[in-house]
Amino acid sequence: MTFGSPLWLCALALVPAGLALYIRARRRASRYAVRFPAVSTLRAAVAAGPSWERHLPAAFALAAVALLAIALARPHVPYRVATNDASLMLVIDHSGSMAADDVQPSRLAAADAAANTFIDQLPGSVRVGAIGFGSSPDVVQAPVTNHSAARAVVDELSAGGGTDTGDALELALQLLHGASPKHAPAAIVLLSDGAANAGPDPVTVGRQAARDRIPIYTVALGTPGGVLGNAGPFGGPVAVPPDPQLMQEIAQVSGARAFNAQSADELSSIYKRLGSQLGTVGRRREITFAFAIAGLVALLAAAAGSVRWSGRLP
Repeated sequence: MTFGSPLWLCALALVPAGLALYIRARRRASRYAVRFPAVSTLRAAVAAGPSWERHLPAAFALAAVALLAIALARPHVPYRVATNDASLMLVIDHSGSMAADDVQPSRLAAADAAANTFIDQLPGSVRVGAIGFGSSPDVVQAPVTNHSAARAVVDELSAGGGTDTGDALELALQLLHGASPKHAPAAIVLLSDGAANAGPDPVTVGRQAARDRIPIYTVALGTPGGVLGNAGPFGGPVAVPPDPQLMQEIAQVSGARAFNAQSADELSSIYKRLGSQLGTVGRRREITFAFAIAGLVALLAAAAGSVRWSGRLP
């Protein structure tokens, strides 16, 4: 919750001050209790309601002060609505290491399924593009509202080659600049499993994305023990661990978040969450009216309770 006029929150200090004055007043009143009351007074005391009821008017009055102070501070609550102008780029690594089967049925097959899950979460008006990269960005679709075009790119990827992450991210930025209206939200979702070993430094590209206000959300796919099968007739398995540190740095410098996925279920969950998040934009709604009404109701309850239990207004 945020506030349009937060200085009014200082009025909340009246609540503990009022409580302290009320307690002091009650203690002072008890000093003057009648020592030898008449029988009729005793009967009235026995018939009186519970002692806690006498404190309700003061409690309602203090609650009214707190609620009205918050109302004057103009509270706002966040909410999300579907966006109509967003442009997103899926950048998917299909280098040779993506053939590893530590993520079932393989890293690339899991990435394919998760990417389609991601697209499913997006409103139809969001422009979606896709880039597949190995030794270079070799399968490209600019952002369009026809989501089947991005699905086609994702579905045709096959594992092979090196990992040129920097060039793929640079191309994604160029395509977003060409597809997004000015000031419209845009973002990149990068999925990769290994260290970049070709092209420009992807962290440098991430800093450029931050200047362009295009966050790069990264997902590191794979387990530390991931291996490829025999590299040749005399070669043994080749270790292909993911590089979450690089992915974390790319996301951090671009102003986004990094995720790690070691199973197909984790990857699908991450993509589903990202699709829901990136397909909406944040808004804030003022709820001053609700606090003002609650404060007035508490004030009326204090007045009614005071008349009911003490025969006078507080």
